[in-house]
Amino acid sequence: MNMDKKRSIRQSANGHIQRKGKLSHFDANGRAQMVDVSGKKLSRREAEASAFVEMSAEVLRSLPQNPKGNPLEVARFAGISAAKRTSELIPMCHPLPLSYIDVTTEVCENGVQVNAQAATNAQTGVEMEALTAAAVAALTIYDMCKALDKGIVIRDVLLQRKSGGKSGDYRRKRTVTQGKK
Repeated sequence: MNMDKKRSIRQSANGHIQRKGKLSHFDANGRAQMVDVSGKKLSRREAEASAFVEMSAEVLRSLPQNPKGNPLEVARFAGISAAKRTSELIPMCHPLPLSYIDVTTEVCENGVQVNAQAATNAQTGVEMEALTAAAVAALTIYDMCKALDKGIVIRDVLLQRKSGGKSGDYRRKRTVTQGKK
């Protein structure tokens, strides 16, 4: 299939209408490739992503007493470290000089909300770094709490916002309801 000429319109699960143009990570023959960004100018790029770790009240109460350490602080460090290694984990991602990365967590009634922010001055966006930070932070919380409950659920890993670049700004129109605060 010639991905270069295929265009479609679809509605995503959250109701957004998405116009699909050329898939940039495929050549004219449908072969995967890294996008050549060498002709793009450097510009400020920012992204925010989130994830939710759903867990029982019992596991939430045990967070401060975890023998492995504070799961939320370890998750923060893991997310920051993961963002810096995104291009090693996702084959077609460019290595980016991150100028900022932060991961925050908030305990809610039914779990932990994870938020990640990333910024760079580069030729390509920083969405994958923010998403990787949120996902790995959530995985770390699971890892540190799984001894208490294997039924912990990681859900709603998603891009909340991005700015900069040729495609312009994006902000999630509908907020996914995460935890009860």
